[in-house]
Amino acid sequence: MGSSQQTVRADERLVAIVTGGNRGLGLETCRQLAVLGYQVVLTSRSLKPGEAAAAAFRESGLRVVAHQLDVTDPLSVERLIADVDGTYDRIDVLVNNAAVALRPADDRGTLQVDIETVRQTLEVNTLAPLRLCQAVVPVMRRVGYGRVVNVSSGMGQLDDMESGWPAYRISKTALSAVTRLVAREVSGANILVNAVCPGWVRTDMGGSSATRSVEEGAAGIVWAATLPDRGPSGSFFRDGRPIAW
Repeated sequence: MGSSQQTVRADERLVAIVTGGNRGLGLETCRQLAVLGYQVVLTSRSLKPGEAAAAAFRESGLRVVAHQLDVTDPLSVERLIADVDGTYDRIDVLVNNAAVALRPADDRGTLQVDIETVRQTLEVNTLAPLRLCQAVVPVMRRVGYGRVVNVSSGMGQLDDMESGWPAYRISKTALSAVTRLVAREVSGANILVNAVCPGWVRTDMGGSSATRSVEEGAAGIVWAATLPDRGPSGSFFRDGRPIAW
């Protein structure tokens, strides 16, 4: 992976929001961004585990605060953005990490999967990132800087589409479309929008047989969150390299 990461100067205090930040890939992404000097807002659906995670980071001297967020609730998203912008007067990074893979409901064929399973998966994995982009991008435009990272998956690649897990696959394919559309609409505003495949990571979702560590998966997300102004934008990456959509 190419190195684009830069330590944030103390006077910059760039602010990053990470959804689903209380465990697994999101938790490690929060840690790596905080180590680089970002003020991290760790969000979780339930506040208590988020507060516990943020407190542990602060004990290590890292700038991490917790905020409750239900990514499927427009009012919850509105409160988050208002609170963060009101506190820091900026939002520089948005990592759309929160996602679901509904077991065992989605572990079947496309012609058998219940449409409600597809709807619920799309709500979290696709519509929520779009909702957050709609809320955060105006703040980034005002500041004149922004990085949006949509955590995607190779299971959503059209050129490598297989059977199984149709709701999850559809949601991640649609997330790629969201990524490209938003990237085009913010072109020229110094806001870079990319999707990242962290690989098969050893998390609760990925399972113990996964081939990549949480640290490796999060490093790719942080790489995209710290890209220089020249970009790229509107791309799908793994290990800092573009992969086919």
